[in-house]
Amino acid sequence: MNPALARAQARAVELWRRVRELVRRYPVRSALLLPTLLLVYLLALIPFTPSISDLRKAKSEVPTVVMSADGVVLAEFKRVNRQWVPLAKVSKPVVDALIATEDHRFYEHHGIDLRRTGAALLNTLRGERQGGSTLTQQLARNLYPQEIGRAPSLTRKAKEAITALKIEAIYSKQEILETYLNTVPFLYNAFGIEMAARTYFDKSADRLDVLEAATLIGMLKGTSYYNPVLNPERARARRNTVLAQMVKRGKLDAQRAQVLAARPVRLDFERQTEPVGIAPHVAQQVRKWLISWADREDYDIYADGLVVRTTIDTRLQKAANQAVARQLAQLQGIVDRARRRDEERAVLQAGFVAIDPRSAQVKAWVGSADYAQEQFDHVNQARRQPGSTFKPFVYGAAFGIGMMPEDVFVDQPVAIRDRGGAVWSPRDSTPPTNQPMTLRDGLVQSRNSITAQVMQKVGPSRVVDLAWNLGVRESKLDPVPSLALGTSPVTLREMVTAYGTLANDGRYLGEPQLIASVEDRKGHTLALFTRPKGVEAMPRPLALQLVNVMRGVVDEGTGTAIRTRYGIQADVAGKTGTTQDNSDGWFILMHPQLVAGAWVGFNDNRITMGDSWGQGARSALPIVGDFFMHALRSRLVDGRVEFDIPRPRAKPPEPAPVPVPEIVNDLLGRLWKMIQ
Repeated sequence: MNPALARAQARAVELWRRVRELVRRYPVRSALLLPTLLLVYLLALIPFTPSISDLRKAKSEVPTVVMSADGVVLAEFKRVNRQWVPLAKVSKPVVDALIATEDHRFYEHHGIDLRRTGAALLNTLRGERQGGSTLTQQLARNLYPQEIGRAPSLTRKAKEAITALKIEAIYSKQEILETYLNTVPFLYNAFGIEMAARTYFDKSADRLDVLEAATLIGMLKGTSYYNPVLNPERARARRNTVLAQMVKRGKLDAQRAQVLAARPVRLDFERQTEPVGIAPHVAQQVRKWLISWADREDYDIYADGLVVRTTIDTRLQKAANQAVARQLAQLQGIVDRARRRDEERAVLQAGFVAIDPRSAQVKAWVGSADYAQEQFDHVNQARRQPGSTFKPFVYGAAFGIGMMPEDVFVDQPVAIRDRGGAVWSPRDSTPPTNQPMTLRDGLVQSRNSITAQVMQKVGPSRVVDLAWNLGVRESKLDPVPSLALGTSPVTLREMVTAYGTLANDGRYLGEPQLIASVEDRKGHTLALFTRPKGVEAMPRPLALQLVNVMRGVVDEGTGTAIRTRYGIQADVAGKTGTTQDNSDGWFILMHPQLVAGAWVGFNDNRITMGDSWGQGARSALPIVGDFFMHALRSRLVDGRVEFDIPRPRAKPPEPAPVPVPEIVNDLLGRLWKMIQ
């Protein structure tokens, strides 16, 4: 409770105690003084009731709307699960039943019905407690339960009456009815008559008939006690009481009421859940940011009608949703078929995010397989080992100290001793060839032995610095040799940000931008977020050189399915990633206009994916490939745009020698001798 209010109530109690003492001692004088004391008491409570401005705001409460870049509503931030409807959209039987049952002199009083209040007081003194609140007083309690309270005390009744008088001063009778019907609770997270109509009868409020209206209005006396789902007989009896009141007040024919009263309560019940929308994890991120912003700027995100415009493109968002759903459905089927009967079902998860590298604006974001089942965000919250998707930072650091893609190392077993004396011996999925291999081929073919030797030349600290400059800035990277193979957990958002910096010629534009602007309900801009200038994270020639090498991953390396399976011929570069025992699958693809990355795995990283499908090229790549294919076909990305460095053209393969049978060789030899 508010300390100031508590002190005021304490003073009021003490004042009331003294008044009773004065009345006992000096009954005549007290009779003359009592009205004055009562007036002082009421005046003292006025500052502790809702102000006129608060009451006006309550009447015009509008939730925040989150919009996509292409003008589609992504989410609404409401205080409760309610859809406000004007009084004209509420059926007449509802209004008739409400007034007849709760306040039949509604149009005759100004917030307080003195006759009804007096009768209630007399009955209470006789031991028969009876409510005397008008609809306006009930509305005051519904709107401000904390400020007014619900305790059966003189203070509560006084504050309720004062607030009711204020409401009547600024609301019309129609506005009071509309506000009341849109704010009253009906159980099952349904607030207001519209949500109640949908919950209990699967229809809108303007289609409610007399029986349905009487059932809902009857619940107002005690929603739990007269719950028609759990207590249908009580609800029926209360409904019939409402019908009788409608007859008594001339709102319903007596014969018709008698026929209706004989009918049972019929429901079409379904809980109304708020729709999650096409980008629920985006809404989650926006809400988190907006709460902090609104607190600083003194706005109410549930009432002030803010409009938040995001950078999301719903066409790309839908493509991302579909790509994630398709791939996980296929992989989950494999997981379920491989599960033993006594094993608990392991649910495969994924994260996906796509950004425009030219502006760092987020275009699509999928945080989990199914938001209704999993609110944990695998784009922004999950930290997992990135595997080989981290290797480009090692090669980028190497280029930074003067090494070239054509430099050669031998593909051979490696043993590296770290500062603590431990020996690290990375291995590849295939035996070493013991042949020379260029840095370019080491990255394209994702050879651990080559990458480890490059890390040894460069040093872990340089790799950590470059990864931080590019965008891996929140996760802690351990400066140890094994970092070369992505052993430090990071978020998918950080990795895609870093690849976006590479695709943007090495210029880091800051954290991915999700919010473009915030407007008030009248369309006035309150906050505008423009494209950042950015800083050089990596010299442009070196960034382009690294992108050029990573083109080879898609053209001839571990990511060739982008070309062969998805038919993408645009200028793209990327990298696959798989962690030890196939715990995590990664793939990130870069284009000058769009960078997208996906992670696939289980929440429990002790659960591994199968050898046949757990590799990043088979688990995560299909999500990105499917998404990019849609983006290019829909021309949301221009497939003709290329990185600002000549694109290598694959050399035509030399024709293999045609095997010649030994007998032919023998005949040719004899013929040659004869000619000589």
